[in-house]
Amino acid sequence: QVQLVESGGGLVQAGGSLRLSCAVSRSIDIFNTMGWYRQAPGKRRELVATITRGGTTNLADSVKGRFTISRDGARNTVYLQMNSLKPEDTAVYYCNAARNMFDTYWGQGTQVTVSS
Repeated sequence: QVQLVESGGGLVQAGGSLRLSCAVSRSIDIFNTMGWYRQAPGKRRELVATITRGGTTNLADSVKGRFTISRDGARNTVYLQMNSLKPEDTAVYYCNAARNMFDTYWGQGTQVTVSS
């Protein structure tokens, strides 16, 4: 079984920064795609950013220019650097690891709260 553990969430003022980490219990090289998703109260879970094994990244339009996703294969960890945070970024952030659409794993989530 694969375990994903997120960390780095917290309370920050608007304009501030946070870095989320996702530690994986196995080599992240076995996954085609690693990603971050978020879910705000009363809303559906949405994609924030993904990164492929080869390092190709994809970011939601709402976070482009502010967030960066990266991966460290030696540490089996994926990061989400979040800058210029806005109150609308408040959500529970989830890490995802996917070999394919049928073989995917989720972390337990970490809360990010941005105050205005």
